[in-house]
Amino acid sequence: MGTMKKWTIVAVAAAMLAGCATAPSPKVAVATPAKPATNELPYRWTQGAAPQAYKDMVASFGKRGLKPGEYVWASAVPAEGDPRVVIDLLLQTAYAYKGDRLVGAASISSARQGHITPLGFWTIQEKRPFYRSKKYDNAPMPWMERFDEYGTAFHGGVNPGYPASHGCVRMPVKFAEKVYGLTKVGSKVIIEG
Repeated sequence: MGTMKKWTIVAVAAAMLAGCATAPSPKVAVATPAKPATNELPYRWTQGAAPQAYKDMVASFGKRGLKPGEYVWASAVPAEGDPRVVIDLLLQTAYAYKGDRLVGAASISSARQGHITPLGFWTIQEKRPFYRSKKYDNAPMPWMERFDEYGTAFHGGVNPGYPASHGCVRMPVKFAEKVYGLTKVGSKVIIEG
């Protein structure tokens, strides 16, 4: 065999062996870890007060939800601390605080479709133990606490457990009375949803 032929065979054999040695390793599927379930609700706007209030209700009262017209109230209310009210439009629930302690929670009924219960940070501007709506057929509004300049308030009223009002936040009457006794003009109201 000629020298040239030998070198060609050696070169081809070397190339074949090199090809085997440098062939890419087979692809192995690697599972990417799934994102953990967040269990977060789809709030349009929240600063975290409503989700925290829900956690406080579970911790304080052992309740994961309230039926229409249902409320819970602490057996003792702290003497110290500023009162505040947190309204959760998504869960249709109101929470009453004294300082950092949740003292009560209730199912509510906020604005139905076509009407608005405003989101945001508010303060109670006016309180009346009994009031009648100037806009809606003189409707009764017991334990009324107005928090905006347009007349939107929370008060006792029909509480089906879903949005059904013209914009006010309706609460069970007994709960509205307790909140009325807890708060004062200037108390903070946070509405998230």
